[in-house]
Amino acid sequence: MSEIADITDFFIQVISNLKNGKFDLCSPLEEIVLKSAGNDLAYIDNRKDAKNVYGVDIWKELRDKIGEKKFNQLLEDSNITKNLQYSKSQQFPDFIFKVRKVGNKFTCGGLLELKDSKGGSISSFNSTIPTRTKNLKEIEVVNGGDLVLRIASIVDGKSIKREYCTSERRCFYLVRTHSKDPDKVKVSIIDGSFFETISKDHLLYQVLLQILHEHIKKKELQIPKSTLEQVQKVLSEITDQTIIAASRNIEGASIRPRLRIMAEVHNEGNPHSSHYPQILEKSFNLILKSTPQTEKIKNVLLNEIPELKTFTIKHKRNGDHTVLQLRLTVVRNLPI
Repeated sequence: MSEIADITDFFIQVISNLKNGKFDLCSPLEEIVLKSAGNDLAYIDNRKDAKNVYGVDIWKELRDKIGEKKFNQLLEDSNITKNLQYSKSQQFPDFIFKVRKVGNKFTCGGLLELKDSKGGSISSFNSTIPTRTKNLKEIEVVNGGDLVLRIASIVDGKSIKREYCTSERRCFYLVRTHSKDPDKVKVSIIDGSFFETISKDHLLYQVLLQILHEHIKKKELQIPKSTLEQVQKVLSEITDQTIIAASRNIEGASIRPRLRIMAEVHNEGNPHSSHYPQILEKSFNLILKSTPQTEKIKNVLLNEIPELKTFTIKHKRNGDHTVLQLRLTVVRNLPI
C-alpha cells in the first residue's frame, strides 16, 4: 500500500464528484473535501460546519460502533466537551486523514491544509512552515495545545502512544487560485515537497542569521570576526520549530511571548504561477515529487482515470515534479 493511498483515493473521488456534478472547481474547498473524503477523515478543524452545512459528522461512525454511553465516556475521559465536539478550532491543519495499518505499522494519516485565493498567488501560511512531513507532536507545539492530537486519536481508535504522536505524516496542500473566476480557476493537491526546497532546520537558521546581520548593519555595530563566527555557530543550532514556537515564561512579564512562524510563497514556488504554464486554467491537479514510487502511483491513477493528462514540471528550486491533470471544459453551470 502506498503511504499516500489516502491522498490518491481522495484525488480519485474528487474527480468522480466533479464529473457527477456534486460540486465544481469554484465550490467551497471545505465542500470539495468533505463530500469526497468525509468518512476517511480523523480530524476536521471546522466540525460545526462539517455537520450542519455538509452533513459530515466526524463522530458518527465511532458513536454507532461503541454506543452512546461508551462514546460519551470516551469523550469525557479525553476532555472533549460538548462545545469542542462541534466547533471550529482554528488550528493547523484543516484536515487529517485516518491512519491505515499495514502489519504492525501505521501508514497514510496525511495532513491536508486549504489555501484559497481570489488572485493568482497562494495565500500566506500563517501558523506553520509548509514541509513534506510533520508529526502530531510537532503540531501540538505549533498550535499551543493537543486538541488536534486528542480528536484524531479518538476517531482513529488509537491510544496516544509515542508511535502515533511522532510518526512522520505526509503534508499536502489543497490550493486554489482565481477562486471566483470560472475561466481562470486552478485547483491542485500539492505535495509539501514543492514548498520545502531546503530543509526547515536550515531555513530557520538562515532567517535568524539574516536578522542578526540586518541589526549589525542598521546599528553599525563593530563586532570582531571571531565573535561573529561564534554567534553564527550558536545560531546554527537553533533549528527546532517546536522549541521556537513554544510559549515562554519570562520573569517579571505579565504575558507569555510566543513566536509565530509565518511564510509567504515565492512566485517560483507557486505551481499556479506563470513559471509553470502547463498547469492550465480550469484544471484539477495532483502534484507529486518525481520518484520511483510516484511513477507507480501515476500508472495506477492512469488506469483508474484514463483521461488524465500527465507530465513533468521542473521546479525552479527543487527538481522534477509529476503532475496528473484533469482539464474541465465547463467549470460551473452559471444560472441564466
